[in-house]
Parts: sequence; C-alpha cells; structure tokens
Amino acid sequence: MSSRTVRVLVSVLAGAGLMLAAPTALPAVANASPAAVAEVSAADGCYTWSGTLSEGSSGEAVRQLQIRVAGYPGSGSQLAIDGQFGPATKAAVQRFQSAYGLGADGVAGPATFGKIYELQDDDCSPVNFDYGELNNCNSDWSGGKVSAATARANALVTMWKLQAMRHAMGDRPITVNGGFRSVACNSNVGGAANSRHLYGHAADLGAGSQGFCALALAARNHGFTEILGPGYPGHDDHTHVAGGDGRFWSAPSCGM
Repeated sequence: MSSRTVRVLVSVLAGAGLMLAAPTALPAVANASPAAVAEVSAADGCYTWSGTLSEGSSGEAVRQLQIRVAGYPGSGSQLAIDGQFGPATKAAVQRFQSAYGLGADGVAGPATFGKIYELQDDDCSPVNFDYGELNNCNSDWSGGKVSAATARANALVTMWKLQAMRHAMGDRPITVNGGFRSVACNSNVGGAANSRHLYGHAADLGAGSQGFCALALAARNHGFTEILGPGYPGHDDHTHVAGGDGRFWSAPSCGM
C-alpha cells in the first residue's frame, strides 16, 4: 500500500469520526503490513494534526496550518505565519475549503486536514512542487541574506502559494525556473542587491501553458507581494513572484 493511499484512507476514516490513534481502529486497514499500520497510526509522514483548530487557537499546529493555506489570503493580501488563528487565518481556511469543495466554515478539522494530507509529500512540500525546483543555486540553502533554515522555510511557504495558484488555474503544471539564490549566485545572474531570491521568498516562472501574463495576474490572489512580469525591465521572458514585506506589482504589458 503506497503512503499516499494510506494517507487518503486515514482522511476518510477521520472524516467518518473514527479514532485513528486507538488500537481498535487499526483493523479497519485490512491485510495491512506492520509498516502500513504504523503509518495509519501516524496519519502523515510530514505533520499530523489532532482535534480541530478554529479562531482563537494558537501554537505550532496553527503555524503549520497557516503554511498550507498561505495561498488563500484574498486578493492583494499576505497571510502572517505567526501561529495565531485570527480572522485572516479563518478566512484563508474558508477559501481553501471552498477551493476543494469542503464545508467552508473556517474550522480546520478532519476533512480539512485530510485534504492537506493528500496534497503534501512526506518532506512537507506540496505534491506538485519540490525543494529542488526552488533552489538551483546550492544544495544547503546557505549564503543568502538569512539563515539556511529560514531560506528553506520561506521557500516552503512559496511552494504552498504556488500550489494554491496552480489549483486555481485548473491544475495545469506551473514551470519553476528558479528560486533561492545565495549572494554569489545572485551576483552571477545580475540580480538586484536586495532581491527577494536572497531570502527564499521568490520564484521565477516559465510561461508554461498559461502564459506569463495569466501567471502574473493570478498571483495577485495567492499571497505574492512582489509580482514582476512582461513590460517590467528584464522580465519579458519570465514572471517573478515573491512574498515578503511591502508590495510591488508591475507587469505593464499585462495591464498591471
């Protein structure tokens, strides 16, 4: 039984109200190997939530949820990854739920977590993007403007934003040409001294089947505070998206 099959089964069982952690629930996986049974007990190879989260909740479980719904902040907004479940997080959860046909009550419970389990790999990256795509500079994420751990964490948030954008655009593949850069890598490609690539926040996108303008315009709804595309100097051959402080959108050829 594949890990993804087990995770889907777990989400179905959880949605039915079965207690996954209790030994009595394990026989529901017929003929499962010991490894598969252990994985059911763990629920997910990346991160497992228990109970529900709603407005007023706080802590690491909320922060992990915020990473996964970072691509649903509403047009022109960016969701804070702060571990505090406030109105903005509730609204983001509702948009995530609506996007996947779930009951949009803003409360993260078994159905919401089950969908997240389906959407993520065991390294916590979303199924349609990976760390390698967001770093063709070096393998250890070092040498940027922040620590390697912070750069990698920022890239994870960027991937979840791209996953949301991909789904909104009909689940057509999005081509990522690059992401994190060390200072040396950034200098080699002539990047700006304050480029958000240096922080792990940014990704440069190829045209794919959508086209540069469609990508730039869609990015406005998925938590990207910096969007640069056709008509902006040096960006006629890619669309640049990034998170981080402030907001600067410019793709004049796309009417933005």
